[in-house]
Amino acid sequence: MSQLHQMNLEVKLDDQATFDNFYAPKGSTQQLAKFLLQESGQQFVCLVGNSGSGLSHLLQASCQRGPFDRSGDAIYLPLKELKEYPPQHIFEGLEAASLVCLDDLQEVADNPDWQVPLFNFFNECKQSGAKLIFSSSLLLEDLGIQLPDLLSRLQSGLIHGLIDFGDDDLRRLLQFRSNLRGMYLSDEVARFLLTRLSRDTKTLMTALETLDSASLREQRRLTTPFVKATLDI
Repeated sequence: MSQLHQMNLEVKLDDQATFDNFYAPKGSTQQLAKFLLQESGQQFVCLVGNSGSGLSHLLQASCQRGPFDRSGDAIYLPLKELKEYPPQHIFEGLEAASLVCLDDLQEVADNPDWQVPLFNFFNECKQSGAKLIFSSSLLLEDLGIQLPDLLSRLQSGLIHGLIDFGDDDLRRLLQFRSNLRGMYLSDEVARFLLTRLSRDTKTLMTALETLDSASLREQRRLTTPFVKATLDI
């Protein structure tokens, strides 16, 4: 962890990424993922899903909740942002943390320079008792890993896949997050957003943040003309 400080890696958690504001309708794979991360005693957990399915939100929520806390520390590593750094330096000392979350494993898993350090880090976490949660947008067998022992380690824990939301759940997701911001989002406006924007959750949540700021600034309701003008869509 000191090495991270020395390397000046500015890894910051999104304050909005919590379990309380994660939309997980009853019976969905998202609800099960939320339950597994909050209640599971598994040391290694892998979440697999498409980009924008909520993986980063869940990993950051796990770090901010700190349910596995032994010493008050939890580490979130967005590998997409860190893949140019030496992996040996990134992982140095992290096995002492209570929880480490590795996001976007597909960004580094097929890189031979990362595979041995990843394998060693898994072994160190297993020995120290650190809980390890990682996410991937690809199935583990499709990651292009050439080191069989590493693939075996990755597959040794609990693996859970997230299924993309359909139209109705995406609409309810938008309305759920709008309500948390104190905004009313009608069915009509929600459907308009879904027809004009990319359907991944990151894009949709960014749009809501922009609309929230504009609505407060201009004291306007979220009507279709206002949304269209604000987002230029």
